[in-house]
Amino acid sequence: MWGRNVYDSIAKFLQFQLTVNIVAVIVAFLGACFIQDSPLKLVQMLWVNLIMDTLASLALAIEMPTTDLLMRKPYGRTKPLVSRTMIKNIIGQGIYQLTVIFTLLFVGEKFLDIDSGQYRTDSEPTQHFTIIFNTFVMMTLFNEINARKIHGQRNVFEGIFTNPIFYCIWIANAGAQVLIVQFGGHAFSTVPLTIAQWAWCIFFGVGTLVWYQVVTTVPTSALNHP
Repeated sequence: MWGRNVYDSIAKFLQFQLTVNIVAVIVAFLGACFIQDSPLKLVQMLWVNLIMDTLASLALAIEMPTTDLLMRKPYGRTKPLVSRTMIKNIIGQGIYQLTVIFTLLFVGEKFLDIDSGQYRTDSEPTQHFTIIFNTFVMMTLFNEINARKIHGQRNVFEGIFTNPIFYCIWIANAGAQVLIVQFGGHAFSTVPLTIAQWAWCIFFGVGTLVWYQVVTTVPTSALNHP
């Protein structure tokens, strides 16, 4: 049971970390190509990758084993660590997050009735890019809950309160994100957001939980075909 739990913990870490890194790299690269600027600034990327992801991955790595682990067949010697189900989750969440981020980047200023942060010649933080950064973090936080399940289970909240380290780290990360956005200023290239703007960011974040149910519906066998 403990052996399977360690294996699953590594898989959960990889599923979460790969999703975050793939999305962040694509956003930074395509942002530089299309608007000559990355919507995610350097310090923001450091916060996401070095602090939040590290703590989040730690939380995923210390899930306690349950007897349910013994109800399925053991892993084979040649079974890849990143399963088809995990690949499906990574691709599915990546598509959702990239769609949201680039929609906010190119039409978000009209949708939210704010000034565009594109093609700015000064280094002043903008609400536009702050909303993009905050939405990305919210989606990452809620996808962390999805990452607890790697075998296609639909109830991602099952057993969440049996791991106090997980939800304490999750709450601490969310609280730190509020402080960074509202009070980070030039250090984090952010400006304070309104309650309505926060609501939109959280709405897109919660959307990852709903989208996970859609992704789970897609049969894993679909990945067998080119």
